[in-house]
Amino acid sequence: MPGFLQAEIVPHMTAAAEHPGDVRSAGPVAFNPEVRETHCAVVFFLGDRAYKVKKPVNLGFLDFTTAEARRAVCHRELELNRRLAPDVYLDVAELTDGSGVPREWILVMRRMPQDRRLSTLVENGINVNNELRALAKMLAAFHAKAIRSQEIDQAGTARGLGRRWSNNFDELRSFRGDPIDPSMLDEAAERSMRYLRGRNTLFDSRVQRGLTCDGHGDLIADDIFCLTDGPRALDCLEFDDHLRWVDGVDDAAFLAMDLERIGAPGLGTLFLDFYSEFAPGPRTLSLEHHYIAYRAVVRAKVAALRFRQGVDGQADLARALTGIAVTHLRAGEPRLILVGGLPGTGKSTLAGRLADELHAVVLRSDRIRKENQHLAPESPAAADWLTGIYRPETTAETYGTLLHRSRELLCVGETVVLDASWRDEQWRCKARQLASECSSLITELRCEAPAPVAVERLRRRIGTGDPSDADIAIARQMAQSFAAWPESVTIDTGASLERSIEKSRTAIGSS
Repeated sequence: MPGFLQAEIVPHMTAAAEHPGDVRSAGPVAFNPEVRETHCAVVFFLGDRAYKVKKPVNLGFLDFTTAEARRAVCHRELELNRRLAPDVYLDVAELTDGSGVPREWILVMRRMPQDRRLSTLVENGINVNNELRALAKMLAAFHAKAIRSQEIDQAGTARGLGRRWSNNFDELRSFRGDPIDPSMLDEAAERSMRYLRGRNTLFDSRVQRGLTCDGHGDLIADDIFCLTDGPRALDCLEFDDHLRWVDGVDDAAFLAMDLERIGAPGLGTLFLDFYSEFAPGPRTLSLEHHYIAYRAVVRAKVAALRFRQGVDGQADLARALTGIAVTHLRAGEPRLILVGGLPGTGKSTLAGRLADELHAVVLRSDRIRKENQHLAPESPAAADWLTGIYRPETTAETYGTLLHRSRELLCVGETVVLDASWRDEQWRCKARQLASECSSLITELRCEAPAPVAVERLRRRIGTGDPSDADIAIARQMAQSFAAWPESVTIDTGASLERSIEKSRTAIGSS
C-alpha cells in the first residue's frame, strides 16, 4: 500500500500488551524479518512482533475498501481473538502521515515460534496427539462459555446452514471450470442440500440443546501454535459475525478438514474424537462429515480467490478441497438399506457386517416381531406358515415398526440397515416412500444362496437362540410367495462373505 514505509506507527498499547503470558514457553527462538500475505491481509514479522494490515479489497463476502471498514475490523479482530489468545493479541496501532492523521490501522501481535505451528509439527511427522487433545478440551470449554442468543440459534438450524451453503456456491459460480470442476460443484450442491432437507429434526435438537454459539469460525492448522503451557488458536473469523455463529461441531470440523488437507485425515478424526469427549450432546458421524465438507468448500473458495490473485498452487488446492468436500458428503449421506431374501441366505450376517462398516443402525424384523409380542428375542415361537406370531397382521405390525424407527433414525442423520425378508412388494414401496420423505438414498439388496448352503445354515441355527424361527419348510413356502424384486441387487452369499460385502459396497456406492 503506497506510503506505508514513510508513515509513522503510533501504538496504543493496552494492559494486555504488558502481560506477556507464556507465549515464549517453547524456548529461545530467533525471530527473522518476514512478510506473509493472505487473500485479505499482509502480515509483517519484525523481531518478536507481528503486524497485520488489511488489504483494501472487496471479495464479495468481505469489503475492506474503506479506511473506516479496515479500522473497525482491526478492532473487532483484536476483541474476538482475545477470547482464546489474550496474551497474543496486543493492540491496534495507527499508521499516520506526517501531520498525525490516521491513514491505516495495524493489528499488533506477539510473534509465535514457527516451529510450534501445528501444521509444521504435523508435516514434520511429530506426534501431536497430546496437543490435539489439549486443543479439543480448550475449544469445548470455549464453546461452553461462548455467547448464545436466539439470533445465533437461527444460524444453527438447517435453514441457517443452508443459506451459508448457498452463499458459498453463489460465490463459487464464477470459478466453475477454472479452476473448479463444475460436476464436482454440482454434486456437492445436490448432496449438501439433500442432507439439509431431511435433517431438520437433527439440527433443531442441537439448537435446543444449546450447541450453537459464537465460535472461532476459521480454525486451521496454520493458525494454531502448540506451546508447552497449552495451545494458542489465532485468527478467528472477524469480518462477519453470522459466519462465526456455528454449531460447536462445525467449528471443530474446520480443523479436521484442514488436517486432511495437509495429508493427515487420521489426525482430523482423532481431533473430533477428542472434541466429542469434552463437548456435550450426542455424536452424529454424518453431521461431522457434512461439516467437514462445508468447511472444505469454504477453503476451496478462498483458494479460488487466491488463484485469481495470481498465487501459485491455488488452482490445484481449490480442486483438491472440492474433492474432499464431495468425499465427505458421500460418506455422510444417510441411507436406508434393505437387506432381504429367504431364510438361510445369510442376510442377517451381511446386514450386521454392513452396519459395522457404515456405522449404521441395524434393525432386524425377527427381533422386532418378538418385541412387539412381548417376547425375548431368543424365545422360540415356531409356528406353521402364516400362523402364530407370523400371522399377516403381526407381520404388518413388524414392518410398520421397522419403518417408524427408521424414520426417526434417518431424520437425525443415521444410516439404517433393515434386515427382513422383504418378500412383499407393498413394504418395499413403503420403504422407498420413507426414504424419499426423509431425503435419504435407498439401496435394496436381495441375498441368494444355493439351496444346499441355505438348508445347512438353517440346520446349524437350530437351538442357538437365534431370533428367527424359520425352518426349511417355512423357507420353501416363503419362496413360493416371494414377489419379484427387480429393483434389488442380487448378492450371492453362498461363497465368500468378503465378496458379498464388496458387491454390496458397490451397490451402495452407486445409489
